Amino acid sequence: MNEARALLYRVIFASEAVGATGKSVLSIAQILGVSVANNRRDHITGCMMFHRGHILQVVEGGRTDLDRLMRRVRADPRHTAVRILSDTPIAARRIEHPMDLCGEPARLLERVGLPCLSQVTANDADVMLDLRCAA
Repeated sequence: MNEARALLYRVIFASEAVGATGKSVLSIAQILGVSVANNRRDHITGCMMFHRGHILQVVEGGRTDLDRLMRRVRADPRHTAVRILSDTPIAARRIEHPMDLCGEPARLLERVGLPCLSQVTANDADVMLDLRCAA
């Protein structure tokens, strides 16, 4: 196996939802359904949080697969203002499933002292991921 292919990466990114994206159960279900199918195919794992029109995602996988995913996200009309908070090599995955929805976003935001995802930093996202994984 090619060494570069074997390396794993974690990308944490934030975006703003366009229209009804992330605000209705139906739109969230549609996004998660497509994400699960695409991520299974591409060997990507991830979790997603929606809060007040903002989206935070953590995805893990191979470099080529994550780059392809980020091109799709940037081209997706449901996202605007995509911000990469962190893009780093990792020794092992912290997320096991193709795509999980992070429940109770307000509680996690409160625990890190943020009113909204619009102000999230890479460090905040790491702390929320730690809290989520510890739960």
